[in-house]
Amino acid sequence: MKSNLNYNTELEGKIALVTGGTKGIGKAIAENLSQAGSTVIVTARNRPESEDLNAHFIAADLTVANDVLKLEKEIAEKFGTVDILINNVGGLKAPGGGYKVLTDSHWENELQLNLLSAIRLDRTLLPKMQEKKSGVIIHISSVAGKQALWNLNLAYAVSKAALNTYSKALSTELAADGIRVITVAPGGTKTAPMLKFVEDFAFSSGLDIENAEKELMNQIGGVPMGRMAKPEEVADLVGFLVSPRAAYLTGSIYAIDGGSLPFV
Repeated sequence: MKSNLNYNTELEGKIALVTGGTKGIGKAIAENLSQAGSTVIVTARNRPESEDLNAHFIAADLTVANDVLKLEKEIAEKFGTVDILINNVGGLKAPGGGYKVLTDSHWENELQLNLLSAIRLDRTLLPKMQEKKSGVIIHISSVAGKQALWNLNLAYAVSKAALNTYSKALSTELAADGIRVITVAPGGTKTAPMLKFVEDFAFSSGLDIENAEKELMNQIGGVPMGRMAKPEEVADLVGFLVSPRAAYLTGSIYAIDGGSLPFV
């Protein structure tokens, strides 16, 4: 049967907020949602260097409670509320080397960036979603949340595992309100922070960039598809999950990792 869906207008009339939306995966998601017809708001700590974002920019540090309140206030004044929330902000900031090198500060910073920033923003924006009985929340996690590498990303992996559990519980709580909550877990993705991570690993390991990337892939058991993801590929998955085509999907974790996770 022929579909009558027009993917260029399926999000028309929707307001989407993408955190960390000025570069990498976040920027690709923002562009994808805009192309599908939604009005897109992006937030990040700093205004992007280029002005080619087809989105409304609001500066905010989501690890700071007052910034989240200011963000919500500007959204309320200019847009009313959001229909789609993409919690993309996050990153690996703590050093590798295992538990001995990780201080309380490392752990706290990683949890603030990768877990509490999403919880804080959800808590602020959800009441209006509940009032209108609709909405979609996507938490961008990582395959590290399912497969930690103690020598490289221990604190990051733990924070993402916590995000996965929180996201699942939230989906159950909100399903009766017509709000879907889904987790997307990318594997290695060719973004500027990932390339910097590879460069740092190459330097510390005495390897060139190509072999450093291969060694990282080997540490997670290999990537059957033999390459990292493109940000646009992650964005395509997110674009589907927030669309009406995914109306019966909630509570799941979708790994987009080229087949790297060694378990079902």
